[in-house]
Amino acid sequence: MKVRIIGSGTSTGVPQIGCTCAVCTSADPKDNRLRASAIVETEDARILIDCGPDFREQVLHLPFEKIDGVLITHEHYDHVGGLDDLRPFCQFGSVPIYAEEYVARGLRSRMPYCFVEHSYPGVPNIPLQEIVVGQPFYINHTEVLPLRVMHGRLPILGYRIGKLGYITDMLTMPEESYEQLAGVDVLIVNALRIAPHPTHQNLEAALAVARRIQAKKTYFIHMSHDMSLHAEAERRLPENIHLAFDGLEILL
Repeated sequence: MKVRIIGSGTSTGVPQIGCTCAVCTSADPKDNRLRASAIVETEDARILIDCGPDFREQVLHLPFEKIDGVLITHEHYDHVGGLDDLRPFCQFGSVPIYAEEYVARGLRSRMPYCFVEHSYPGVPNIPLQEIVVGQPFYINHTEVLPLRVMHGRLPILGYRIGKLGYITDMLTMPEESYEQLAGVDVLIVNALRIAPHPTHQNLEAALAVARRIQAKKTYFIHMSHDMSLHAEAERRLPENIHLAFDGLEILL
C-alpha cells in the first residue's frame, strides 16, 4: 500500500491569505500546506480521501489514472469543495463517493445537478454510496472500515484501510474507535496547532492519541500556520512521529 499526502493543511491553507508570519512567508516548501487530502493505492484500488477546493492543483502534476472511490470524512467545504473537479476522471468510468447519510444529503442539496436521475452531458459521474459507521465495505477487493470521531460536537468519519488509519478534524474519539484502530502500522491524524482549539485536536492532544494507538509511524495533518515552522516542529517530535507535508509518500 502507498499513501500520498496531497494536502496537509487546515481549512485556510498555508500560507493564509493576508498573513505575513514566519510560516506563511517561509521559503521551505514543507510550510506550504494545501487543504487536507490523501490518495491511497492498494493492490487493486486507488482511493481518494476527501476532495477539497485545492484538488485540481493537487493532482495536475500526478499521473492521470482512474480513481476507484472517494471517501468523505464530512461535509465541510475544505473537504468536499473539489468534487466537481472529478469530472475528467469520469472518462475512466464512474467515481463513487462514499459518505454517511447526513453528508450525502448535504451533498445532494449543495450539488443537485450531479445527483439527478437525468443529468445533462458533462456532469461528473459521481454516484453517492451511503455508508454506515462501523460497517465495513469494499472498493474493488479493498476493505474500508468507517469509524466515528467527533469534530467538536459534529459526528464525522475516520477510516481504516488495512494497516492504515486516517483521521482528520477530530477533537475526541469514542472508545470503540480506538479499538478499531488497534494494530495499525501507520496513523495519519490531525493536529491543528500548538494552542487548544474548541473543535480540533491541538499538538498535545494529537501526541496523546498517537501514544495510545502506538502505530509504528504517526503523521500529523490538517495543520494551520500556528503549528510553527515545519523544521522547528519536527525537531521537537518523538522519533516515530512526524509532521506530514504535501507530496509525502508513505509505504506500508
